[in-house]
Amino acid sequence: MSTMATLGDGDVHTFGPELPAMFDGMKLAAVATVLYVIVRCLNLKSPTAPPDVTYQDTPLSRYLLKSCPMLTKEYIPPLLWGKSGHLQTALYGKMGRINTPTPSGIRNFLPMQDGATATFDLFEALGDHSTGDDITMVICPGIGNHSEKNYIRTFVDHSQRQGYRCAVLNHLGALPNIELTSPRMFTYGCTWEFAAMVGYIKRAFPQTMLVVVGFSLGGNIVCKFLGENRSNQDRVICCVSVCQGYSALRAQETFLQWDQCRRLYNFLMADNMKKLILSHRGSLFGMNSSKMEDADLSRLYTATSLMQIDDSIMRKFHGYSSLKEYYEKDSCVQYIHNVTVPLLLVNSSDDPLVHQSLLAIPRSLAEKKPNVIFALTQHGGHLGFFEGAVLFPHPLTWMDKVIVDYADAICLWEKNRPPCRRTGRHHTHSCLQSTGATPSV
Repeated sequence: MSTMATLGDGDVHTFGPELPAMFDGMKLAAVATVLYVIVRCLNLKSPTAPPDVTYQDTPLSRYLLKSCPMLTKEYIPPLLWGKSGHLQTALYGKMGRINTPTPSGIRNFLPMQDGATATFDLFEALGDHSTGDDITMVICPGIGNHSEKNYIRTFVDHSQRQGYRCAVLNHLGALPNIELTSPRMFTYGCTWEFAAMVGYIKRAFPQTMLVVVGFSLGGNIVCKFLGENRSNQDRVICCVSVCQGYSALRAQETFLQWDQCRRLYNFLMADNMKKLILSHRGSLFGMNSSKMEDADLSRLYTATSLMQIDDSIMRKFHGYSSLKEYYEKDSCVQYIHNVTVPLLLVNSSDDPLVHQSLLAIPRSLAEKKPNVIFALTQHGGHLGFFEGAVLFPHPLTWMDKVIVDYADAICLWEKNRPPCRRTGRHHTHSCLQSTGATPSV
């Protein structure tokens, strides 16, 4: 039966069966478009794969790839959303982790020479380490983070259960309700607070060996710390850095691009940083020794990027004359080649904060230095690395497990080496005696 419509006096037009068919076609096209957008945005067609691992073929690297299966087997994120770097990053940003444990630790306060007060939380191991040794993880969180963040709590709890003592730096000015005692807060590459924490651990636990761990900005700080001075690597077994960008100078241009919504992330991170600085307004701008002026505060209010905040506020804490100088001297790319202990660098290809061009730095380093392994996952976002079947992620992430697995493997490797050849220890004299060699002058 046809559909009728009156157009005028005596004029009648008949619509045939083509109209409903046309509407059905439009509905199908709309549904197909929505599905296409979902598949593209969620990256559902992207295959899972093992990390792309760059390394030199050495006895240590062969041993690590055999002993640390997380580096060679597939990383499988949750099926429906885990292949989207944006959703992995967003879930980390909003929730950190799910079913987060609450490890119990002791907060320590360390006075610094410039009047600042560094704080870190100490968590004792919940059992013996597999090697029977005393080992402490010294952990540096991401930008504006501290020991109370969910992803840090999850990692600490997992490490404690594997026999590691954990010391977690609270970035200067990051903890709520802890006032600054000098007109300075944490910056991109300042290692002073981390060095103070490491020094305290070495004095308090003379027999302990250290596993150094850094997340995002913390990865830059720990690699810079180890490379600044050879003595900083004493008693360090290994280092793991996750999701850092290696060079702030190279990264600043990419943070102004809209590719992967990086400019939006820049704005959101700048807004959070602005709130953190303003929460310490009295200490940073009111003290007599402050290097800040009213004009700096005005520029802070109008800043829409991290670079603007770094230029008007952060670089001035350490007297850098320009943003370029600040980024050059505070980036670990200037120091990381001096690190000689085993070093695992982890990044994700779909990290929306770290541009692909920056990954040439760790890849080149792993190709040139026998102590470095660079693991690049296909998925994971920025500090996400959630695992799971379809929808719901597991409480423990791939990142948590791979760090501990790598540390366990290195600890066992060190345990089985002659004392004179162990990483981070100085047994040259005993080594010469045992081999009958004569020291060169």
